Amino acid sequence: MTPTKTLRVDRIACTGKGLCGELLPELIDLDEWGYPVIKDRVVPDHLRTHARRAAAACPLLALHLDADP
Repeated sequence: MTPTKTLRVDRIACTGKGLCGELLPELIDLDEWGYPVIKDRVVPDHLRTHARRAAAACPLLALHLDADP
């Protein structure tokens, strides 16, 4: 069984560029200022690759993909 992966946003580091919402619209909405609003913190298996790409593409590395113990 693979460990559960969850999304988390560092609200202090995030400047609202909105790239994460464009790369992962299945799990991330953007508010009116471009800041991410995570719909569901748990990342389904079929979206893990996309979630990793979105976290890696964040210009300020404010989006994190964590493995739950």
